Amino acid sequence: MASPIILHPDTGLALALAVVGGSTTPLVLLDGRFLVIAASASFLDAFPPDPLDIAGLSLFDLRSGEWDVPQLRALLKATASGSAQVDAYEMDLNSDGAGARHLVISARKLDYGEPEHVRLLMSVADVTDARIADKLKDDLLREKAILLQEIQHRVANSLQIIASVILQSARRVQSEEARGYLTDAHSRVMSVATLQRQLAASRLGDVELRSYFRQLCESISASMIRDRGQLILEVDVDESLVRAEVSVSLGLVVTELVINALKYAFPGGRPGRIVVSYRSRGADWTLTVSDNGIGMPKDPASLTPGLGTSIVTALANQLRARVQLADAELGTSVSLAHAQLAVEDTEPRAVLGDPAK
Repeated sequence: MASPIILHPDTGLALALAVVGGSTTPLVLLDGRFLVIAASASFLDAFPPDPLDIAGLSLFDLRSGEWDVPQLRALLKATASGSAQVDAYEMDLNSDGAGARHLVISARKLDYGEPEHVRLLMSVADVTDARIADKLKDDLLREKAILLQEIQHRVANSLQIIASVILQSARRVQSEEARGYLTDAHSRVMSVATLQRQLAASRLGDVELRSYFRQLCESISASMIRDRGQLILEVDVDESLVRAEVSVSLGLVVTELVINALKYAFPGGRPGRIVVSYRSRGADWTLTVSDNGIGMPKDPASLTPGLGTSIVTALANQLRARVQLADAELGTSVSLAHAQLAVEDTEPRAVLGDPAK
């Protein structure tokens, strides 16, 4: 607790009266019985008294007792005794016909060295308009968040409708090549729709990758895997949280790599497994999509970069990650690795190379 303001008895009262009289902040000088010694013109303008001359009147009797608030009375009494002080006490002043006004009150004991002559200096700040403005801002922000979530839900629903139309078109076309392109487009649109639902659920905060990747892979499985007993798509992700914009890029990478594995790793309806894994440690992380399929093609011509390769390479650049390819004895593993200490000007390599992608 701060010490009381010490004034010389010969000049103290005159100085206090001068400060009160010239203050632009509403001030009231009270004695030990809370009788008004003086009030600033700003106080009288902000809280017009009745009668106008309030000298000698109790603070708690002003304007039909509107200042007589039990907690304020107790705080001023404790301040007068020297055992406490009023620091930014907030209260509502209920004025007749004017509605409630929100005030912030502070009070200090002035020490003249004469215990029998107690003086309290009380300042009053009317923050009613500021509180209304804060509430309006909070309401607008809340309304904006609700509207943004509604837009996200509608975008996700629209994307699902578009994906359904694309899938229906894929089933009707005669050309296998056209059907493949439409199926790919369907899967990509569904991945974005899944992300939109995840963003809406996270309220624009961090996105939990485990839940997001599971929903994403479930969507891809439903649209591209006819026999889930033959082809299994698994998600092995830690408890990492990432920013929403990062999750967008990671989700698109997963979509491209999983589609690539489904199209080329298991020809002739052979069974297999695809695993999407993600591990992070501090700022470092690794995203891997691996399969136990036929492995990389041996023909160098088939490694020509296609659309899928371009998408993954661009996203890796955006994420400042390196693309790494491992052609194991059984299957293929493609990873995006982000290391905080990695050289920033190193460009990710394009490693997925099928001209149809």
